[in-house]
Amino acid sequence: MVNLTLSTRSAADAPGDALVIALVSDSAGTNGAALAPGHDLSRKIVTHLTSVIADLELGGKVGEVTVVAAVPSVASKVVVLAGIGDLGSGSDDLENIRQGVGTAIRSLSKKKKATVVVPGTTAEIVAATAEGVALGAYAVSKAGTTNQDAVDAVVLVGPGDAASRKAVKRAAALGSAVAYCRDLVNLAPNLLYPETFVDSLAEKTKGTKVKLKSYDMKALRAGGFGGTVGVGQGSANEPRIAVLSYAPSRPKATIAFVGKGITFDSGGLCIKPAGGMLTMKCDMAGAAAVAAAVLAVAELGLPVAVTGYLGLAENMPSSTAQRPSDVVTMRGGTTVEVLNTDAEGRMVLGDCIALASESAPDAIIDIATLTGAQVIALANTAAVMANDDALRSRVVDASATVGEAMWPMPLPKELRSALDSINADLAHKGGSEGGMLTAGIFLSEFVGKGIPWSHIDIAGPAFNDKGATGYSPKGGTGFGVRTLVGLAESYV
Repeated sequence: MVNLTLSTRSAADAPGDALVIALVSDSAGTNGAALAPGHDLSRKIVTHLTSVIADLELGGKVGEVTVVAAVPSVASKVVVLAGIGDLGSGSDDLENIRQGVGTAIRSLSKKKKATVVVPGTTAEIVAATAEGVALGAYAVSKAGTTNQDAVDAVVLVGPGDAASRKAVKRAAALGSAVAYCRDLVNLAPNLLYPETFVDSLAEKTKGTKVKLKSYDMKALRAGGFGGTVGVGQGSANEPRIAVLSYAPSRPKATIAFVGKGITFDSGGLCIKPAGGMLTMKCDMAGAAAVAAAVLAVAELGLPVAVTGYLGLAENMPSSTAQRPSDVVTMRGGTTVEVLNTDAEGRMVLGDCIALASESAPDAIIDIATLTGAQVIALANTAAVMANDDALRSRVVDASATVGEAMWPMPLPKELRSALDSINADLAHKGGSEGGMLTAGIFLSEFVGKGIPWSHIDIAGPAFNDKGATGYSPKGGTGFGVRTLVGLAESYV
């Protein structure tokens, strides 16, 4: 993970491999790009860079990266001009800073030390810049190797007030958490399965204020977690439920995060086509986001009690796998008829939501790569459903603040009948209509009475199987971590 520090020294004097300076675009489109405010560069340096900007006809649009060598009076080997768009102070403008700076940092993957000039003086701009650096400085490690392709250290040149220092510290914590989430998602499924997921959590929580409890197959059977047992019984790698808890003294709120952790989803006996399995190592991205968020909340010392419930299973076909038409008893006693073994995530989530409800938290938020319907409807924008309008709005507002795209969706009462079963209390899925919504309705059945609950479907944005863009690498994106942390912060 990148070492992130804040300095008030002159940017031109900072040694290193690269000096990153933001470019802003002209909203009228007449004057081209210009150096963003906040730099302390001499007139000689500004004149040189302004000439380069004009000669290359740079526009300053978000994601535009230009490397300039041999800039006079600059100690760094190269100057990197990073487009951040039309600079303002709104949430979209701050996200443009994250994306623009993140793109520039990602382009420096072969360099080890960089300096980034903060394009402004407010703590919000410092935060966005630092987050862009922390998120963009990630590179996937190949199996069995040590990552050598990410920037090691970045110095931010900007205001040195207490709010700015706090913003950089928070960005570093978020960057570390998102990197952990991405690492988990990117691990091969023969390396990450329920048992090794729990081993990773045990190692990660050492020396922190987060406590870990886990349920093995024997405990799951004894505890009545029929959904989790059913999904995992077809695999040689037995399922687990992991519980991460952070409990500060006199918390201002108590929140439960629930994450779907299907470490590989073959579809079970309702097996997926071969092409449909290529990205199914990412079906545990919700659990990874929850684990990372709890760790970040603890590192930041937020006065909010947070417990993460991770439903971990591998969905495989075998002679012991559950069948379509099986009826299982979930945590809490609800019986469920399994109609399609490839709709397995809602079963582990149902068990975990029921378990979370037993502690009567102020809110329960689950996050999951749950339905293909979400991808069809919203692509890389996550869907947010809830039994409480205020909580749904709180989740969406938190996502907008941190720069993770989410959209509110309904839970239509008329679709509940699609989950009726003659053999059990509940069928575990409806028909083809409104599949994303009926999945949410199913989950709502396991929420304790009177507890505000929200469901976040991240099937689209959790994994990037195309090319890297902005601060997002190819592979696991770490989507949802920052929203969960921002949501916890909203209770402070």
